[in-house]
Amino acid sequence: RRVPLRRGLMAELAERLERAREFLRARGIGEPKVALVLGSGLSEAITLEDSVSVPYAEIPGFPSSPGGAVAGHAGRLEAGNLAGVPVLVLHGRVHYYEGVELSEATFPVRVAKSLGARWIGLTNASGGIDPAYEVGDLVLITDHLNLLGDNPLIGPNDDSIGPRFPDMSMAYDPELRRRAERVARQTGLSLKHGVYAAVAGPTYETPTELRLLRLAGADLVGMSTVPETIVAVHGGLKVLGLSVVTDLAFPEAAESVSHEAVVKAARAAAGKVAALLTGVIREEA
Repeated sequence: RRVPLRRGLMAELAERLERAREFLRARGIGEPKVALVLGSGLSEAITLEDSVSVPYAEIPGFPSSPGGAVAGHAGRLEAGNLAGVPVLVLHGRVHYYEGVELSEATFPVRVAKSLGARWIGLTNASGGIDPAYEVGDLVLITDHLNLLGDNPLIGPNDDSIGPRFPDMSMAYDPELRRRAERVARQTGLSLKHGVYAAVAGPTYETPTELRLLRLAGADLVGMSTVPETIVAVHGGLKVLGLSVVTDLAFPEAAESVSHEAVVKAARAAAGKVAALLTGVIREEA
């Protein structure tokens, strides 16, 4: 049984957002143009100038992991400048498999929008289902499969925040994707493309599950990102999705996977993630 951190209805969301926003304003956090979520092993990939940092546990309404933060997720919000652009960075995330309702786990995305962010970059570590992928590859997410068996928008809807039935036909913004491709060419970074499947976890997939995911059209598999994308689109935020392949998840080369190895592989690719995101953000200046 899932245990939600908070049981407020969507009708209460505006009030919760106001409390979080006013708290962060009082801590000296201004209006960002861009927000970033840094996933497993990527929490320290981005370094901001003139930054202010606040632990998630201190922010009103923010979710926290019931069992403590998952390894590789720092659990703090930071605001500052990157390439001359005001940026909000969410170092780490809370996951569905931790027993947190999706509407609560995605609350930080709502806060980023409330503070003024125009778009959000969502990063993650993933298993590579496409046999053409190698560990360490950067993959631009072009679409997704929500296989979590849940949706963060289930429940009452607040029309002032977003529509009851948001259109997901272009969930990952085409212009941001073109910008990322342009930056990759200019900087010599190899950037692949793929469809990301979100599963509930926390178990890694069986070979049969991987074959099913491939048949369904997935190139990548992970346990995050899709709920945040749904909430971002619902709230009017454009989304850039970026995945680091941390293990080979195609049945022919199925291998034993550990979270420690996933985090290690993601950290090894953190420099490439930082270079790509910095280049994309620089065009906001």
